[in-house]
Amino acid sequence: MTNHDLIRPLIEKNDSKIVLLVADGLGGLPPTPGGSTELETARTPHLDAAARDGVCGLSIPIRLGITPGSGPGHLGLFGYDPLQYNIGRGILEALGINFPVGPKDVAARGNFCSIDDHGRIVDRRAGRPSTERCVQMCQKMQSIRIPGVEVFVEPVREHRFVVVLRGEDLSDQINDTDPQIVGHEPLKALGRDAPSQRAAELFNQFISEAGRILKDEAPTNMVTLRGFARYPRIETMEEVYGLRAVAIAVYPMYKGLARLVGMTVAETGSTLKEQIETLQALWKEYDFFFLHYKYTDSTGEDGNFAAKVQMIEALDQVIPAIRDLEPDVFMVTGDHSTPSKMKSHSWHPVPTLLLAENCRTDNVQAFSESACLFGGLGQFLAKDLMIMAMAHAGRLSKYGA
Repeated sequence: MTNHDLIRPLIEKNDSKIVLLVADGLGGLPPTPGGSTELETARTPHLDAAARDGVCGLSIPIRLGITPGSGPGHLGLFGYDPLQYNIGRGILEALGINFPVGPKDVAARGNFCSIDDHGRIVDRRAGRPSTERCVQMCQKMQSIRIPGVEVFVEPVREHRFVVVLRGEDLSDQINDTDPQIVGHEPLKALGRDAPSQRAAELFNQFISEAGRILKDEAPTNMVTLRGFARYPRIETMEEVYGLRAVAIAVYPMYKGLARLVGMTVAETGSTLKEQIETLQALWKEYDFFFLHYKYTDSTGEDGNFAAKVQMIEALDQVIPAIRDLEPDVFMVTGDHSTPSKMKSHSWHPVPTLLLAENCRTDNVQAFSESACLFGGLGQFLAKDLMIMAMAHAGRLSKYGA
């Protein structure tokens, strides 16, 4: 029995409000043994106060030792088992920019990258170019034509774009072409079955043409593709939980994740202050609020410990404004850890706090990895967080006689 099967007959509707604040890549590591993580280094009086008033623990995004992508990391937090719903990033990015994905489409998330004269990657994100440059480079690639399929290239943000192939007999069981390290050439796309291999060959043609067009456009002189995916149909959060849900996110991919599970995607500004203003403006209209904060992840991926500390401290400053709304359940966590020491996602469990009137408090005095290790929630699978939120919001009836 899945979590959804378990709780569906138990759902009870009421007027409670649930806020899920996701600090992307929140968890970290000390730069040297015995030191402090980014979260432990940051001055976070408001998060610490919430931790004291609530109950804490460590969330395991997938399973112990498994490093999650952002897609499965968030789906787990929304209560969708990431082992059951393994959805490629290409679809999430396409939905994030509201691209009309159809049944004949295979979408891929693209990265601009920098290569040297020998074709080896020297920067996997092309120095994080401006979104304006991303648009310019995508316009160049929109001239690419491949016999037998329609080709769509759309900008996302900075180094990210979406490429969609539309045609007959295509599938998405294709490896990423990003080798995940510098000093290597991009990988060839290969399919695991005949329809996937056909799609892989077409995507390889696209990459070859993109390389020709971008040859003189350093640092954005090559592309890699990842997260090949077709559009899945899954139950919405309203169907599963009976919740009117809204997403307040800046980056397109997280808007795509929200649309995938049936959330309304709010129009909001690019700053955290504007996101909070959007939350306040929409407070009476929805039951569930997904508030996404990206910069704890991007600074971690850049290996910038000090900057990640600053981003955590900036997040801490908006906690009082959220608590002033008096949500019935307020949760703070991350979709995964992104230690600046590793410059990448990692498998480490993520600090999590849950604040509600009827939560059983623990002895945690600060919101950090080491403190949450001793919290009352223990170490738990991320997919179970929504059940706890629903219970604390009074939205689940008794199971059994």
